[in-house]
Amino acid sequence: MSALLILFTCLALGILCRRYVNLPDGIVPGINWWVLNIALPALVLALVPHVTFDAHLWFPVVAMYVTFFGGWALFALLGRWRGWSPQRVGCLTLVCGLGNTSFMGYPMMEAMHGKPGLSLAVIADQLGCFPLLASAGVVVASLYSGNAPSAKAIVRRVFTFPAFLSLLIGIVVGIAGGWPVAVDKVLMQLGQTLTPLALFSVGLQFRLHLQREQLGALVTGLGWKMLFAPLLMLGIGMAAGIGGLTLTVGVLQAAMAPMISAAILADQHGLEPRLANTVLGAGILLSLLTIPLGNAFLPAG
Repeated sequence: MSALLILFTCLALGILCRRYVNLPDGIVPGINWWVLNIALPALVLALVPHVTFDAHLWFPVVAMYVTFFGGWALFALLGRWRGWSPQRVGCLTLVCGLGNTSFMGYPMMEAMHGKPGLSLAVIADQLGCFPLLASAGVVVASLYSGNAPSAKAIVRRVFTFPAFLSLLIGIVVGIAGGWPVAVDKVLMQLGQTLTPLALFSVGLQFRLHLQREQLGALVTGLGWKMLFAPLLMLGIGMAAGIGGLTLTVGVLQAAMAPMISAAILADQHGLEPRLANTVLGAGILLSLLTIPLGNAFLPAG
């Protein structure tokens, strides 16, 4: 309970500071730089060597791919039926196909399931959501904005991302027997800065601009991201014999709020930025309720 309270507190502090405090220039990029380049790689390096790899670890990763490509297919079909612009289809595919599996997923999984849950969340994010953002996400953004993506740029983006490199190093270190105790402790302490800073950053960037003409797209997008995609993954997992914490984390990561970076990518490519930010803000608010509620009904809840 206290861990979930920290999440609410850090998010609320970010929202309040954005509104009432004269913040220094560049605070959000500065915080995000630390989170992405120091805290997140350190946390990955600390956790991955302790992960026990088994035949069921495919599930949290596949959940991310099903959520993205299933959403893309759904929004493309609905867009054709309802006469949506290509920009709207691209926007919904990005923000409702990719989840906030690190900035919000990590602290929420740790709050509810401790280090074992956090380790599985890292696997889902680093082998699922991040490679999707850097590859298929860039492809979608480029296609629906009328630009052709560069395969070389996509590959470079994946293999130069610090946390992804840390994942590869962590796997090797785990096979070799793990870090020395002192190194493991330092990495974990650096990684523990991720939760408060990430949620504070989310609060600083929080926006909610609901307009009547966006309501149908917003309900459709969040309906897929936070209800139908996780229910689909729950069915797939149960049919495949997945259970326990692996099933729970995979389903909850599929249900996580939309990804901030995906909304930024939509903005950069002119894919209905106002809709992207509205879906992002509404999804963050809803996930603070839906994720703990969904967790209560899952096997490890």
